[in-house]
Amino acid sequence: MDKCQEIERSIIKTYRANLWAKFVKAIKEYQLIKPNDHICVCISGGKDSMLMAKLFQELHRHSDFEFDVTYLVMDPGYNEINRQIIMNNLQLLNIPAVIKNTDIFEIANSQEKNPCYLCAKMRRGALYRIAKELGCNKIALGHHYDDVIETILMNMLNAGSFQTMLPKLRSENYEGMELIRPMYLIREADILRWMKYNGLRFIQCACRFTENCAVSDNAASGSQRANTKKLIKDLLQYNPMVEKNIFSAAANVNLDKIIAYKKGKILYNYIDTYDDQTLELKEEGKK
Repeated sequence: MDKCQEIERSIIKTYRANLWAKFVKAIKEYQLIKPNDHICVCISGGKDSMLMAKLFQELHRHSDFEFDVTYLVMDPGYNEINRQIIMNNLQLLNIPAVIKNTDIFEIANSQEKNPCYLCAKMRRGALYRIAKELGCNKIALGHHYDDVIETILMNMLNAGSFQTMLPKLRSENYEGMELIRPMYLIREADILRWMKYNGLRFIQCACRFTENCAVSDNAASGSQRANTKKLIKDLLQYNPMVEKNIFSAAANVNLDKIIAYKKGKILYNYIDTYDDQTLELKEEGKK
């Protein structure tokens, strides 16, 4: 076998339980792909999206229903080193990606306030726009299980809200488009093991603020997400089930024990119906 075949074999053999099986489980459990879908698999050049592309190739070969896949690298303005690493990996992994160039980094980095927020917003918008031009109705992103629990914690600790990263959601600005996260159940540690097992090398962070760390295994040190990773690691000493419990909490919300919650733009407060509930309890007690 050549190198690419060895890498593909490792996904369905060596790491079948932790990568392939969890990829398929997420797709089935959250109904992420339907017959005749056209999926735009978005490749940033990091380990997560590159693995996702390989998983989609395997799924496309063996799926029991028809769907189309387009592999997309949206270049927001990578430096030459990062871009060459991405191109080398596409060739090594035999991924036939469409390359689209943009000037997102240049625009975002010219702003003094919130360049990261602007960059993320522009990148997401560009992905939707390009995917639509390519005839796709869904875009697939490489967020994994650890991204989900980190997002829950970051929202709670930094934004004072309880919300998670959903496995799929409809676009508000691009009619008929959906975002899906088929690596939702895959652990980051297993992605790293697969990468190291195959001797692969991916870009870490492509942002102009962090270009000096072009290749690495994890997120940039010092970022909010990196700090949250460290916090979760510390919490594991308190309770080894912390990660699983954080993930499960988003699917185990008891509205009777919530002070307030939002549905759409409407805020519901338990005080609004508190007296009605008390009256109902009294009436039931008389029966």
